[in-house]
Amino acid sequence: MKKILLFAFICLSVNLQAQVAPAILPSDTIPAIINHTEDNGVVKFSPQLRPLRPIAGAPAPFYTYFWEFGDGSFSFEKDPVHTYLDSALTYNVRLYTTNNYDDGKRPPTRPKKIIVKSAKAMLAAVQVPGNLFQPGSSITLKNNCQPKPGDDMMMILGYRNKAGSMTQNLGGTIAILYNDREFSSNNFELSETRTYHNEKSEDLEKLNAFAAMPVKKQKDNLYYASLSPGILQEQIDEILAKEALVLLDQVKNFKSSKAWHFEGLKAGQENFVFMNFKTTPEMIKDTNAIVRLTGVFVPDDPRIEKEIFSVELQIVASHDPNKMSLRKTRMDYRFTGKHRELTYRVDFQNTGKGPAKKVNVGVRISPVFDVTTIKVSRTKPELKSCDSAYANQSCLNVLPGKDSVNFVFNNIYLPGTQQEGVHDADSTKGFVEYKIKFQEKPKKLPIYTRGSIIFDKNEPIVTNRATGRFKPGLSPAIILGFGFPIQTKSNSYLTQKNYTIGASIAPYSPYRKYLQAEIYLSDFKEVSDTKTITANKDTVIGKDRYVISNRSRTLSNKITTINIVPVSLRYSFNDYVGAGVGALLALDINNTSKRDINYMLSGIQGTPDLNLSVLKDKITNAFSDVRASVFADVVVGKVRVGPAIGFRYFYDPKSSVSHASTYVTWKF
Repeated sequence: MKKILLFAFICLSVNLQAQVAPAILPSDTIPAIINHTEDNGVVKFSPQLRPLRPIAGAPAPFYTYFWEFGDGSFSFEKDPVHTYLDSALTYNVRLYTTNNYDDGKRPPTRPKKIIVKSAKAMLAAVQVPGNLFQPGSSITLKNNCQPKPGDDMMMILGYRNKAGSMTQNLGGTIAILYNDREFSSNNFELSETRTYHNEKSEDLEKLNAFAAMPVKKQKDNLYYASLSPGILQEQIDEILAKEALVLLDQVKNFKSSKAWHFEGLKAGQENFVFMNFKTTPEMIKDTNAIVRLTGVFVPDDPRIEKEIFSVELQIVASHDPNKMSLRKTRMDYRFTGKHRELTYRVDFQNTGKGPAKKVNVGVRISPVFDVTTIKVSRTKPELKSCDSAYANQSCLNVLPGKDSVNFVFNNIYLPGTQQEGVHDADSTKGFVEYKIKFQEKPKKLPIYTRGSIIFDKNEPIVTNRATGRFKPGLSPAIILGFGFPIQTKSNSYLTQKNYTIGASIAPYSPYRKYLQAEIYLSDFKEVSDTKTITANKDTVIGKDRYVISNRSRTLSNKITTINIVPVSLRYSFNDYVGAGVGALLALDINNTSKRDINYMLSGIQGTPDLNLSVLKDKITNAFSDVRASVFADVVVGKVRVGPAIGFRYFYDPKSSVSHASTYVTWKF
């Protein structure tokens, strides 16, 4: 019997397991698979990735690659070949891929451990892509992709003992500065760092003693994401004039930092630190904004100059090499006027199979801008104006229109990413950066700009929309008012005249709808109620006889309130007319009550008349009552910024009393 039950249980278990379908991972979550082969000490790598999913109307999707070989070296090639220095060691190899023009998620990264059985020490070296360091510089930064909210980004911090450093064994400190203080939220989280040359973590605050020492900033040390060379000397001079090249000033520009100390860096040796940054989800509101990261190089030897290296990256919603960006996406409206200059940049990349000889970058200009003020500040490749170029020379032609401008790169050679023999992705990229001014002070509305890029005679590629927005700002205001009754029959203090003084706070110069908070004091006129009774009764006070003519009782009340409007909804129809509705809480901060009882006595037989007060008391209470009222008002004048006059109607549901006030306000 036991054997039969056991057999039945096994059959049932097998049947249930057969009914459970195997878990199938969504294609977006399939990690990048690393394949490798080793041949006589040479390791060949290749990726295995999910198929790309094209976006309708976009160019053909493609992957870009970043390999970290686990020994301090790396590659951006698709199928790299690497030779390790040491054998019989385990290396953690990582592959980071970026899916361009793909509507899926980036393939997750999974480290793969490989054991190298043999090595060719004579041939092996730290293999890195060339031209990472600029001539004469000791530090560099390189990223594998643009930062996308919620995604990871790899950043490489490179440092070296360059020729002419006066020491064969260099020691010092390197640091990365991130989370630009220009943004309220953090840009990045540094989730992981990997070092391969015994770099030790160090507190950057220890370096403040060096802050006043001169800092060397090489030409081309300010780069955008492509890290491409080609900044003119005049532009470098302009940058140097505007920036305070002092370490302490650089540190103050950022909220976060990470530093390492290194020793024994041989002449000509190049080392790299690998940093895994996670772009915070909060940066979604700053899509297309430009963020900055800065690398710092501080040698222990005071004779060797410190250096800094900055990169500017664009927060993107998708990985698209053809994009438009605005240098500062959030502006202060209070200081924005006709002469304010904005900086736009259009990046492009030839993803074709052959070179492009002509690139036409068209930009639709917002009506708030003056097209005649456009100035080209930088381009890649560097070109002179076609106005001064000879026939068939490479040149840039700027063609402004009524509401657009075209930047035409003529007679250039821009390789394609799929072109045979092209291994440097940066050589396939270009950009144009220009400045433009407003026609007049614009309305406080978002500013939208979009571009299109035409390579030779191909179909135009439409870029993302670069959006400039104004910060809400704060606009305090003073309020002076005079209240008057609408109903006079009620004995409520709300029917009495009153004087008001207070303040409000609202966004600066709002365009249409906005919220406003207020607080003010109201001092009401005293309310009195007297009741008189005719008596005609005899009475005696001492030996004197009187007739009580009447008895009067007077009750008076004097109230001062503090009024709080937590929030009111307001609307500016134009610069001169506005309206609003809201609710307020009125708290009695001073409630003084008086009670008087008087007798009017008429004397008898020559006794003089007498006005006798038999009761006179006074009671003062604070915070004795709270009332809630609703109101609506209209205001005319400079309703956005400046003086205005308003009329406000109140209704108190508790006493069913209506009253009104007129007031003047001045918004700063």
